[in-house]
Amino acid sequence: MKKRIFSLLISGLLVLGLAACGTAQESTTKENTEPQTSSTAKTEQSTESPNAESSAGTDSEQAVDGKSLVVYFSMPETTNPENMNAEEEYSTVVIDGEVLGNTQYVAYVIQENTGADIFRIEPVTPYPMDHAELEEVATEEKRNNAMPEIAAEVENLEQYDTVFLGYPNWYADMPRIIYSFLEQYDLSGKTIVPFVTSGGSGFSNTVQTIAEQEPDAVVVTDGLSISRTAVQDAEQEIIQWVNELGYSN
Repeated sequence: MKKRIFSLLISGLLVLGLAACGTAQESTTKENTEPQTSSTAKTEQSTESPNAESSAGTDSEQAVDGKSLVVYFSMPETTNPENMNAEEEYSTVVIDGEVLGNTQYVAYVIQENTGADIFRIEPVTPYPMDHAELEEVATEEKRNNAMPEIAAEVENLEQYDTVFLGYPNWYADMPRIIYSFLEQYDLSGKTIVPFVTSGGSGFSNTVQTIAEQEPDAVVVTDGLSISRTAVQDAEQEIIQWVNELGYSN
């Protein structure tokens, strides 16, 4: 009888022990699972925070991925490097004996230091090179909100993530042919990086105008403005700007 009672006691203790082990194992399993969920949440937060901080912070320090295109309009008023008058000198630079328009030269330096493709905007009807005649045409275009027809087309624009857009400042505005370009091409989802050459007016309000013309693009406000009297010696300034934006090759 005593042996029977003792056996029952031992059996009871074993059952209780197994139940306790099962409870402990279940508790251990839960403890091992919950921290993993918490750790995942922390990982997502730590991934999001640096990204948010970077986009709102110094983007210029980050390398920029994707293919770039330099698009520009330039109007040199002569192709002869000799005996230039004042207006011709103001609109050009001479590099290794070659006459380049001010904006054309800036575009070349950007292209060379970014590895971008390049496209020159040229009208179907060429602008006159004589300064007085050019002023008359440009004034008339501005007055009438003209849309001069562009001679060539950009091929496969969809392959580019960034478009550097360059132009001279004409009467505190973009030349009307730039409006034609922005009307003709949808730059939605792309980054537009403006640059301008001028007699001292800089961008005027043209960066805002670009944003209005391309509302679904990202327009960089930290564009590059070069005075026409400084273009000749602006190479290092242009390179530094490209580096700060993160587009150097």
